[in-house]
Amino acid sequence: MKMTAFLGLGAVMILVLLWGCGGKLDDSDQGGASRQMASETGGQPASSPFRGGTVTETMDTGGYTYVLVDTGNESVWAAAPEFEVEVGAEVVVPAAMPMQNYYSKTLDRTFDVVYFAESIQVKGEDGSADMSGGMPPGHPKMGQDAVTPPADVDLTGIEKAADGMTVAEVWSGRTDLAGEEVIVRGRVVKSLSGIMGKNWIHIQDGTGESGANDLTVTTDTPVGVGTLVLVKGVAAVDKDFGAGYFYPVILEDASVTVESE
Repeated sequence: MKMTAFLGLGAVMILVLLWGCGGKLDDSDQGGASRQMASETGGQPASSPFRGGTVTETMDTGGYTYVLVDTGNESVWAAAPEFEVEVGAEVVVPAAMPMQNYYSKTLDRTFDVVYFAESIQVKGEDGSADMSGGMPPGHPKMGQDAVTPPADVDLTGIEKAADGMTVAEVWSGRTDLAGEEVIVRGRVVKSLSGIMGKNWIHIQDGTGESGANDLTVTTDTPVGVGTLVLVKGVAAVDKDFGAGYFYPVILEDASVTVESE
């Protein structure tokens, strides 16, 4: 058996829709959306609910390798960019994103859950894992960086909405806002569509220090970068989507009103 590592994700939720990235995923497979999300929506890497096990089934499709892993307690599907692996191999799954009721167009098959991983190592006969695999060219970094507004997005003069809050106020008061409806006015500094059935936008209003000046919002409304919007959504605090996507604060299923382009 050739000892290899899962190559890094082709460009992620995140499993996941490129912004500032040269990589491109196979659009015929919904896994593209999930795997992109970890870097594109601002999620933080997390641990998988399982560490690995023995491969009992494997298949390649749409640029991915799928493996059915027997953990000793259950059998779990995991996937990552194509790599060499054989049935019977021992693999390690250090971090992955769960996709429930995942439909693969290329396989024409629905999985109860698939864990899309950034890197999964195949163990050698001595039990060590091959860590030599790297990210493909153009792959975005995992983790969360501060979102820098494009040069043509002006954050000056944005007035706080009536009965609303600033981005900085949402961050500073987030502990008390869990489950509450929040209204924020801001400009869209980043926009991603079709991730887990939602549009993901980042809004800023010029308030807050770096790291607490950007608010992630999920919505059904498509909206472009630079647009001034009024957002109304329910705040979730310390939201953990699992295996790659953790948000100290996020507004979910928000209504978005475009005020100006």
